[in-house]
Amino acid sequence: QVQLVESGGGLVQAGGSLRLSCAASGSIFGINTMAWYRQAPGKQREVVARITSSGSTNYANYADSVKGRFTISRDNAKNTVYLQMNSLKPEDTAVYYCHLGNYGLEYWGQGTQVTVSS
Repeated sequence: QVQLVESGGGLVQAGGSLRLSCAASGSIFGINTMAWYRQAPGKQREVVARITSSGSTNYANYADSVKGRFTISRDNAKNTVYLQMNSLKPEDTAVYYCHLGNYGLEYWGQGTQVTVSS
């Protein structure tokens, strides 16, 4: 029932910025965590950033590789998550996936390609 749709990927030069969006539809209840993962060819999927909503409070954390460059946030309805990516590096090139965890259930978006040229 829950569907996640990512958008905002594309081609950008090193040092540039992109903002990814993930819109969730369906039934989402109570405490939940939305996250961004990425997977580059030949590499395992890794978590980039996650944000947990508990009531009106949000808790965010980041992979060390993106700290200080990426910012995860949620909209007022708590059904959309964003990833603001600044100072992009070629190493950030990957397919980025939105993920939702909600009371033991998890959902994945189909991914959006981010390519950073040198």
